[in-house]
Amino acid sequence: MKQSTIGVILALLAVAGGYQFNNHATAPVGADATLSRPSSESTLLAAIRKRQSDVQVQGEGVVYKLLADDRDGRRHQRFLLRLDTGHSLLVAHNIDLAERLRGLKVGDRVSFYGEYEWNDKGGVIHWTHHDPRGRHENGWLQHAGKTYQ
Repeated sequence: MKQSTIGVILALLAVAGGYQFNNHATAPVGADATLSRPSSESTLLAAIRKRQSDVQVQGEGVVYKLLADDRDGRRHQRFLLRLDTGHSLLVAHNIDLAERLRGLKVGDRVSFYGEYEWNDKGGVIHWTHHDPRGRHENGWLQHAGKTYQ
């Protein structure tokens, strides 16, 4: 885990008092697996507020726009999520390494665990898949009861 991520988590723990954050790095193994809570949505909100990048985050939101696939280099399924806080995120899900979210439509709720990259439009969530080389923490998306990784 990067030093900046640890600092954010410790700061949030100090502020949150009675809240507990679970930092397990394990991703679910199958579609019916119970999702671990490797990072709280508070970590995501702190990263947005502090304009941080390269932060492993977990959260969920509602799809408000489907975008065309990015076909430059590795292919990515792309869509925009609105978090319950009102923040907007672009999800870029690598469909060369993980299965495309099937039947995704505007209004669907999607949960995610991936890497947050700040930008002036709200930010991007990527690394929502396994790493075949084992060098990056595995991520995932969950939609309609199925886990994609």
